[in-house]
Amino acid sequence: MPHIRQLSILALATGLAFPVHAQEAPVAGATEASAYDDIIVSARRRNESLMEVPISVTAVSGSALEAQGAPDITALQQQAPNMTTAVARGSNSTLIAFIRGVGQQDPLWGFEPGVGLYVDDVYMARPQGAVLDIFDVERIEVLRGPQGTLYGRNTIGGAIKYVTKRLGNEFGGRVKATYGSYNQIDLSGTVAVPLGANFAVGAGVLWSQRDGYGKNLTTGVDQYDKDVLAGRLSAEFDNGDIFVRVAADRTEDRSNPRHGTRLEGNGGVAIFEPTDSVYDTRSGIGDDNKVVTQGISLTGEIGLGDGLTLKSVSAYRDGYTDTLIDFDNTPGPILDIPARYEDWQFTQEVQLLVEKERFQGVFGAFYLEGRASGAFDTVAGIAIPGGITTYTGGNVKTKSIAFFGDASYDVTEQFKVSAGLRWTQDKKEGTVLRQRYLGIRSPGFGNPGAVFLDTRSDYSNDRTFKKLTPRVSLSYQPEQDLNFYASWGRGFKSGGFDMRGDVVATPTTVNGYEPETIDSFELGMKGAFLDRTLFLNLAGFYSKYKDQQVTIQAPTTTPGVIASFVDNAGRADIWGIEAELRAVPTENIQFQTSIGYIKAEYKEFLTYIAGGTTPVDVSDQRFFQNTPEFTINSSLTWSKDVAGGRLSITPAITLRSSIHMFEYASPLDQQGYILADASANWTSGDERFTIGVHGRNLTDERYRVGGYYFPGAAFGNSIIGYYGPPRTVAVTAGYRF
Repeated sequence: MPHIRQLSILALATGLAFPVHAQEAPVAGATEASAYDDIIVSARRRNESLMEVPISVTAVSGSALEAQGAPDITALQQQAPNMTTAVARGSNSTLIAFIRGVGQQDPLWGFEPGVGLYVDDVYMARPQGAVLDIFDVERIEVLRGPQGTLYGRNTIGGAIKYVTKRLGNEFGGRVKATYGSYNQIDLSGTVAVPLGANFAVGAGVLWSQRDGYGKNLTTGVDQYDKDVLAGRLSAEFDNGDIFVRVAADRTEDRSNPRHGTRLEGNGGVAIFEPTDSVYDTRSGIGDDNKVVTQGISLTGEIGLGDGLTLKSVSAYRDGYTDTLIDFDNTPGPILDIPARYEDWQFTQEVQLLVEKERFQGVFGAFYLEGRASGAFDTVAGIAIPGGITTYTGGNVKTKSIAFFGDASYDVTEQFKVSAGLRWTQDKKEGTVLRQRYLGIRSPGFGNPGAVFLDTRSDYSNDRTFKKLTPRVSLSYQPEQDLNFYASWGRGFKSGGFDMRGDVVATPTTVNGYEPETIDSFELGMKGAFLDRTLFLNLAGFYSKYKDQQVTIQAPTTTPGVIASFVDNAGRADIWGIEAELRAVPTENIQFQTSIGYIKAEYKEFLTYIAGGTTPVDVSDQRFFQNTPEFTINSSLTWSKDVAGGRLSITPAITLRSSIHMFEYASPLDQQGYILADASANWTSGDERFTIGVHGRNLTDERYRVGGYYFPGAAFGNSIIGYYGPPRTVAVTAGYRF
């Protein structure tokens, strides 16, 4: 820990000497200084200048992400301070996201995310398939801090807005090809076709394939490979007063299951020893895996005159996952988890946008109905002779309704007051079935000969949760290029039912758990200086985190049973500071940096101690997961006219201090690390042709992004780590027509 603290302080002190990726990459991907007002965001559900929004927002254009060689949405953690985005353990395309210490690591159905993900204003209720590729995207906005007023449930940590490109009224498109390390091949294309003065149709497709970073030493197949096919169709009508968009998308991921690697052995037995490469595995559970997500949306806007606009967003989405997770990563079924998930959701939102001379706002209503279900076996092959399996299945049905309003009033030309309020009601119905069988796997997962032992859980229950989430902000803009603001906002994450709940071990699990809430106070400044060649955002925040939902391990001696339940056992204080800077000293040089510091401490954390029957407070022994104390992202771009086009070279560096993988210390905790990237891009004078070379993790750093922790002989001392990508180099060519 002292070494990491020294590393972090050194990097912080020298951060301005390093290149950066930062918050306000110009929307067009240009490197020259441009008017600050050109950066338009919709953080408050209406288009506004980033300078004037009293919220900590990181806005990055799709072209800027492509220029850096960003592979997918997880690259956002190299853009925004105090943020973690990663592929969930045991998955290729499930997203985990934390902002300012708040998020959700467990993607099991029934658990809600702590950071909301929106694609073109459509809320993505489940994290499966949410590791979105950088494809046909105009920009991505990261809203830090609770967004409970305008975005509602499950944005307690913040929100990520993925905004795709509109079609426009001109024929055009783009094709792009990438070849890189591990036989990476990415092919994508988009096209927009006008059909008359006001109507256009468009399509986009992406095929992404890559060999694995490692091998399954038992089955011989690739590990950490990629096989994704994605497509989008859209149609737009826009006559100036009325805008209508219909969009459909589908993504299919057939990558092999992502198994981890063992960090420790077990009694000197060879199959339990760690592999030479952290990307290799000895898993014997199998290689079948498929994830499909798809949806359709209808967006309409109509100008009513007198500064009023009516907007509607309707959407339906569904998805399913069939996968295999090997907790022990050995050829035998010591701790295997075959699993399948399904979900669907319907959402409807109606907004009235108001734009007057001194009054702006949005008022509306939101409705969500959905069902998330699944089943999995917990196969404990050595718990008793012949093995024992616990089957878990169930579903959660959700109906949510909300009414909200958020408005700003210009008291004077310099002073503005904003206030908002949202009322949300969530009704949830949970069903859980948990049974034990003698044998390897249950009848539900292909073993009709399994012998039924007992039922651990078989219940249904329903709960209704109601919350008010207000927000107030004051902003003072003494001049056009300088804005100071202060804000207070409340966010919440919905309560629910633990799909792993074991009624025999923890009878109260049938009652479910309550929502968690956070109150966040923020002071900030946004400014442009030195004739708009230096842009600086500063923010300081303090949050009171209450009724935090935590997973508690319950004592049990029953063979093959891993008993845990979710309870509102936590309370914490979080505070931190953030700085985002962009400097353009000449037309050929652009420097960017973002620096985040966060201190998150539990004030109460109740859990069971082995042999005890009542929970005790162990807050002094618990830590925030996936929350590095320091995050620094820096880049320096040098540009020059070369060969009739524009050449840009960008080295970049990312520093992240140490993290705890869980709320307690474990061998999976990741020490601080530094990632070095570099990109070179050439764009023709007519901006039609682009060629790029992108190197990521050039020092070939090994760093863990997830893991499972099941120590002890009963589970084969299964301490399993999952790692971020190794060093990769890729060449990209694109043509715009």
